[in-house]
Amino acid sequence: MGSAEIDVVLKRFMQPDEVRKMVKGRFELVHIGGMTIGRATYEPGWKWSEHVGPTVGQARCNVEHVGMVLSGAATAAFEGGRIVEMSAGDLFYIPPVPHDSWVVGDVPYVSLHFLGAEHYAAPAGG
Repeated sequence: MGSAEIDVVLKRFMQPDEVRKMVKGRFELVHIGGMTIGRATYEPGWKWSEHVGPTVGQARCNVEHVGMVLSGAATAAFEGGRIVEMSAGDLFYIPPVPHDSWVVGDVPYVSLHFLGAEHYAAPAGG
């Protein structure tokens, strides 16, 4: 295969394919190589059950996530009381069971999502 036949695709979150805006946050989506990758950016005070749940018609998030925290810190809080804190450098897996999440501290939280991005913060009925 010659170099003229190789299809290389480069994309940046500076020009995402889709942006899902919410109070105190945004979720940017890039479609590449048959995948949908998301970047979450949340301000201090952001909480899933307050700032995303009402727009998607859910009390808790049920999306399965695999991702990596780039900066800041946030929680994943499950029914039964278990709370896990994630911070910069952590890779995370969150199962598709009801959970809430919120930013910890006074700096913005940013993470990449490699699994579940296409379903995350999708408007109800969409």
